[in-house]
Order: sequence, then C-alpha cells, then structure tokens
Amino acid sequence: MIIRNARILVKDNETKVQDIRIVDGKIQRIADYITCENEQILDVNEAYVMPGGVDVHVHLREPGFETKETIATGSLAAAHGGYTSIFAMPNIHPYPDNVEVMKAYQERIKKDAVVHTYPYATITKGEAGNELVDMKGLKQLGIHWFSDDGVGVQSETMMKQAMQQAKANDVMIVAHTEDMSYRPKEGCMHEGKQNKVLGLVGIPSETEYKQIERDLQLAYESGCAYHICHMSCKESVQLLRSYKAKGANVSGEVTTHHLLLSEEDVHNANDKMNPPLRSKEDKQALIDGLLDGTIDFIANDHAPHTEQEKAQDMVQAPFGIVALETSLPLIYTHFVKTGIFTLEQFEQFVSKKAAKRFGLHHTAKIAEGYQADLVVWSETEGVIDKTTFASKGKNTPFDGYKVAAQIATVLVDGKIVYNSQEDI
Repeated sequence: MIIRNARILVKDNETKVQDIRIVDGKIQRIADYITCENEQILDVNEAYVMPGGVDVHVHLREPGFETKETIATGSLAAAHGGYTSIFAMPNIHPYPDNVEVMKAYQERIKKDAVVHTYPYATITKGEAGNELVDMKGLKQLGIHWFSDDGVGVQSETMMKQAMQQAKANDVMIVAHTEDMSYRPKEGCMHEGKQNKVLGLVGIPSETEYKQIERDLQLAYESGCAYHICHMSCKESVQLLRSYKAKGANVSGEVTTHHLLLSEEDVHNANDKMNPPLRSKEDKQALIDGLLDGTIDFIANDHAPHTEQEKAQDMVQAPFGIVALETSLPLIYTHFVKTGIFTLEQFEQFVSKKAAKRFGLHHTAKIAEGYQADLVVWSETEGVIDKTTFASKGKNTPFDGYKVAAQIATVLVDGKIVYNSQEDI
C-alpha cells in the first residue's frame, strides 16, 4: 500500500506532506512522491497521519461481563477512536492470575481483537490482596505488566513483596491507588463543594494520594518499575514530581475526562467515575503536570456499562465512562486547537510516551522499519454521538459535544481496520 499525500509531523506544529509505502505491515519508505508499483493507493488528501494511539488502561469486560463489552467490540471501539494498541485490565472472570487462564485469555484476544491488545495479569490472586501471582511464569507468556485494577493493593506488606518480585523479574507494577479506609461506603463523587450542593457523600483526595505516597516510597526503595493509573488530584502530581526528582523508576497517567471536567460538571451517573472528577484547582494541576513532564501521558480508563446500570441514581450506579471513541477528538479540540498542546505534544501524550514506557519499541513512530500502526484524521468539525459508538457502552458525559477533528482511517500492521466511509 502507498498512503499518498499524508500530512506528517516534523516538529512542534510544523508538518510536511509526503507519501508512505507500506510493505509486509511495516513502513518501508517515506518520500515526497513514491511511484506506484501495482500497490493499493490510499490518498488521504493532506489529512494528518500520525502513530496510532496507545491506551494502557482499557476495560474489555470479557470474559465474565460480555453484556457490557467484548474483546471484539472494545477493540473495534479502539480502532474507531484512533487507537492501535490497548492494554486490557484484568478485573474480569476468571481473573488472569495464573498461566493456564492467561493462555486461554491470550487465545481469545488473538482470535477477536482488531487492534494490538496486551493483557495485564493481576498482582494478587483473584485481586484479593492475599497471595502474589507467579510473575516469573506469567512473564514467560509475554506478560510484563501487573495490576489489581479496580481495588488496589491495600496491604503495604503485600505491595512491598509485589514490588520486590517485580524488580526481580523485570516487570512493571501498574497501580489503581485507592486507600479504602478513606473512602466512605456511599461515596460517589469528589468531596468538595458540589457534593454538598447535590447532597451526596464525597470521596476525599486522600483516598488516592495517601496510597500513592506509600507506593512511591516502596517503589523508590525497591527500584521496581511502577506506574500510577488515572491520577486525579494536585497532591498526587506533587508526589510523583518529587519522586521523579529522586530518580525513582516511576510514571503516571491522566484521563481526558480529568483534564476537561471538574466536580461542577457532575450532574448524573454518566459523570460518575473513579477516581471522581475533582476541583478546578486539581484539574489545572493535572494539565500543568502533563505539560511539565511529571505526568507522562494520557490513558482513558475506558469502562463500559449497560444503559440500565447507568440509569440508576448516583449512589447505586457503577463508576466509569467509555472513552476510546471520544478521547482523540476531544484532546485535539480543547488542547491542540487552542494552543495549549503542540501537535508534537499531542502525539507524545496519546501514543509515543506510552509506547516507550510500556516497551512497545516496534510502533508509535512514523519512520522506516516501524510497524504501520497509523491513524488518519482530519480537521473536520463534528458532534460526538454515542449512538454511533462501536463500543457496547454508551455511558459518556460527552454526548453532543462539538469537536474539531474526525478519525478517518486506522491501520494496524498496514491493514485498514477502520474506515469512516464504511459502516462500523
């Protein structure tokens, strides 16, 4: 295939229109004009072509919760949203906490996923926090990432042992940080101003940053690779900044919704996520942390639920929103178009930095020899419409939002897996 008239980033906001030849799933040549040799031509008419998005925090729900999402629908949602590599969280049933279950899970993924899909293993068996998994055995299956996402590891002793094992096996601990001793039973949004207005029980920021403080010290002492999921408050940003300054092997992510929304935007259960939307001050600290390199990249905690579940009141409805199909257009519209991010930062935050941190050395770069995992998008105005989602989940606070970018075509290993001109 030849992608003709591709607008490719040079530096900052500077771009250049070039052709890209793809052979055997890899970028073979980039030039101003490439002569066709009986190849398929994809003329993108000077639309942007950038490395496909890499999202290290996605819930595919299968096996165990297929009414919410499946590997097939979730990975297609990723393609629809411009993501070519995703990491599937392990809070499914059965938990991928041993070699036998993980092998079966990998086979499901190989059969059904339309984008590169990398499964996490749990840190502890059944995410119960009592017994470590066999990290060495799971690593032999290619698993380098371990998380008890959804609950977090409550025991300091257990987390210390997990980090020691992770260091010994050269794998990464990816932490959902939530100290449940700080979280009220009926807590459903941030403990600040808006929860009092709505008469709802709040979740204090200490729930997140107290466990981050514990974990960063343990990571510093053990020397293990450690990554913080969905950071949401200013204290977490400052803690990560301080431990990076000490030289700890640590990183962090932030979601698009925590960059765009705050507690004042909470109106119903489609605005309910964990961690919750916090104050405007927290939101600004997250943006500043991303820009100064404290927070490494954007990952979106795609968390599909049925419409019946989300139709419940704020207390009873589950936490989480879908994000794969809204993130890239929203980031471009609210941060690149407004001049807060450059195009180069956009590519770094949604693709390149995550790929580097999580060891995907073969992708996330438009250069000869790299995998042709690419997203074509244009500066075309549109409106987010949840009825068009490939995901089973329609639980988004962004339905009806105007955006200034549209995903046109997505290629994985040089093959088109999504085209906006075709039905999903």
